[in-house]
Amino acid sequence: MDALVNLGEGFAVVLTPINMLWVLIGAVLGTAVGVLPGLGSAMAVALLLPVTFSLDPIGAFIMFAGVLFGGLFGDSIAGILMNTPGNSTAIAGSIEGHRMAKDGRAAQALATSAIGAFIGGIIASILVVFFAPRLAELATLFGPAEYLALAVFAFVAISAVVTDSVLRGLAALAIGLAISVVGIDGASGASRFTFGLPELFDGIDIVVITVGLLALGEVFSVAGRRGTPDDTKLLASSGRLWLSFRELRQALPAWLRGTAIGVPFGIIPVGGSEVPTFLSYGTERKLDGRRKRPMFGRGAIQGVAGPEAAGNATAGTAMGALLALGLPTSATAAILLAAFRQYGLQPGPLLFDRAPDLVWALLASFFVGMVVLLILNLPFAPLWAKLLKVPKHYLYAGITVFAMLGVYATSGKILDLVLVLAVGLLGFLMRRYGLPVAPMLIAIILGPLAETEYRRAMAVSEGDAGILVSSPISITLYAVLAVAVVGVVFTRVRAARKQRVAA
Repeated sequence: MDALVNLGEGFAVVLTPINMLWVLIGAVLGTAVGVLPGLGSAMAVALLLPVTFSLDPIGAFIMFAGVLFGGLFGDSIAGILMNTPGNSTAIAGSIEGHRMAKDGRAAQALATSAIGAFIGGIIASILVVFFAPRLAELATLFGPAEYLALAVFAFVAISAVVTDSVLRGLAALAIGLAISVVGIDGASGASRFTFGLPELFDGIDIVVITVGLLALGEVFSVAGRRGTPDDTKLLASSGRLWLSFRELRQALPAWLRGTAIGVPFGIIPVGGSEVPTFLSYGTERKLDGRRKRPMFGRGAIQGVAGPEAAGNATAGTAMGALLALGLPTSATAAILLAAFRQYGLQPGPLLFDRAPDLVWALLASFFVGMVVLLILNLPFAPLWAKLLKVPKHYLYAGITVFAMLGVYATSGKILDLVLVLAVGLLGFLMRRYGLPVAPMLIAIILGPLAETEYRRAMAVSEGDAGILVSSPISITLYAVLAVAVVGVVFTRVRAARKQRVAA
């Protein structure tokens, strides 16, 4: 009851004209920045951080709530319409979302994304309000061995279970792991694959890789198909912003499953929403494979619904972990931690006692911000879909300009512009020869975590590898992974036999 009373007081603060204006401005600006390739939701918060310094703390953080969730939806808009996600967290939902757009269902894909984001974010925010301290206790159950098991689970699940070809998935994973080790080795201090360039001592920035692989890779791929029938085809959208009963029936279980997958990952510091969104995508794809007429690969609405709900659920509980523990579990949470310190505040258990007005107003603004975004974006889904009618040479030229500007604005390094072109060409070659992009990105994002936790586990156990399978969590993850891999191998072998018999 105390939580409900405090939340009611938070709503009383948020539901004033001036604070509602900050929520609206934050949602619009966050969406606008999130749409731009190379910037995305985390960069939206970072770029708009100076704008809030003239506001009082409550107004500033209320605006941040709108920026945060608006940026997440902006990431998905770019991914669904142009296959250039604004951030790596939107990759999983863009795979089927873009196929829906190519099939003339862009408005329905955007509506699915908006509703999924709303459901995932609302459920996560409810859990944060009532169970933040208990949810945060889950993070203490993860040690080095558990984090390594989680990373291995993500590597193998995305490479072998989700992709169509195990060999190609593992090849893409190997490329990603090779890129992830560029830079200074934290344990020994030795430089690895830096070619003597000081700019590479910190490794290759994830923004450079994401923009090059997804945005420029797609631009080069489209340019390589110029003149083909597919290139000149006008994509027509039905403009229907509502979902039919059949589509809702397909999407609703995926929204709920995605939310269930995303909620715990918000309090586990694995870097953000990439892992839960891909796990949700893999779950939906596996379930779809059991149907008589699988839809994945042709624009499955479940492939958009699950990852979008998972991503926003993770973002919601990540804010809970930040407020309750002071633990930033994603890049966006780390930027918000800097914002708290800018106002002389330290997130953690004492924050609820020292600044209750701010905390509960911020929690209330999560609910208000997501409602505002749903109201804003559902009617505008058909309008966003009309971007597909822009001639491709204008559309992709604009993507290239914004992508390069976004990379340069992030670091200010000329070398990053060269690297983004090189990664873009790599993305083009991967598309040309059928190598999946998802395993490579997961390897780059989680590769450093896996290496660090492996070394930490070996140091704690003094070289005893048994520590890697000494806890119920790690054993469960490996067991589930083994069962999934065996099931996939069995299914594919049986399918291959049926094809040979039919031939």
